[in-house]
Amino acid sequence: MKKIISLLVVALFAASKLYCQIPDNCITSAILSAYSEKAYVTEPVTDQQLDLVLRCGVKAPSGMNRQPWKFTVIKDETTMKEAINNVVAGNVLIIVSGTDSQDGTPPDMFACGLATESMFVAAHGLGLGARIYGSPVANINSKKDLFQIPSGYTAVAVLRIGNVDKNVDAVSAATPRKSAEEIINYKK
Repeated sequence: MKKIISLLVVALFAASKLYCQIPDNCITSAILSAYSEKAYVTEPVTDQQLDLVLRCGVKAPSGMNRQPWKFTVIKDETTMKEAINNVVAGNVLIIVSGTDSQDGTPPDMFACGLATESMFVAAHGLGLGARIYGSPVANINSKKDLFQIPSGYTAVAVLRIGNVDKNVDAVSAATPRKSAEEIINYKK
């Protein structure tokens, strides 16, 4: 019996490894189809969806595995509107904060950016909309008590997640992307 279970585990692992190497899997599809949505509806994000998005942020890579971030989850519409004007009920804001350094250098923005992007991709993988904001950070940092930013941390980014209006055409609603030829340079 143990041998059969071991073989099944090996077969499932091999199948998942093969699936991850397919160019059109769920992760690459989520990344390639994602855009920063603007049209949200009031259908709330479920606790299960939020938990999964946050767990993906926790698992983001960071230098020396320092994980220099804290996530502040805001569901209260009044508080959300203190950061972003156009939120609707049912949205969730996740403020990503990085550790304050002792020498006055800014928080680890790269690691915080990786965590934010991981949650952005996870939200899209769950069929939610997501949008990353940088501009509200100064306002949030000036009102750390209101937003409950932990002591010793500075807000770096804000991730908005929510259900989106399914009638909005994602292709025409998204800002056009530059072509690969404009961005990628191969050393010859």
